[in-house]
Amino acid sequence: MNYLDLVAVLAILQLVFFAVLVGRARGLYSVKAPATSGHEMFERAYRVQMNTLELMVAFLPALYLAAKYFPQTYVAAAGAVYLVGRLVYWRSYTAAPASRGFGFALSMLPILGLLIAALVAIIRGSAP
Repeated sequence: MNYLDLVAVLAILQLVFFAVLVGRARGLYSVKAPATSGHEMFERAYRVQMNTLELMVAFLPALYLAAKYFPQTYVAAAGAVYLVGRLVYWRSYTAAPASRGFGFALSMLPILGLLIAALVAIIRGSAP
């Protein structure tokens, strides 16, 4: 099984799931498009989706760059930590936004680790 591609697909599906939650919150809290504010619970769902989208721009390239230089199972494991971090972030942000820090760290640290690992491998001239 290609765990690397599995993690990438799960990350995209997770983003789609968060988008569906935003759509649902629009209906529940009567926030008409194109508004991005109105009810606090809608805004929380929206911020989870947008923050996930913002991180996805760094996560997917970092995942595949690191996989060029390191065993894919290790890279996929770091990606799995990112996925768990996003779930923790979602649950904590929707419950109490001030508690989102741990989930954010669980999301950001794998991205930074993958980027640093890829950068070091590139600078060292490690063969893929």
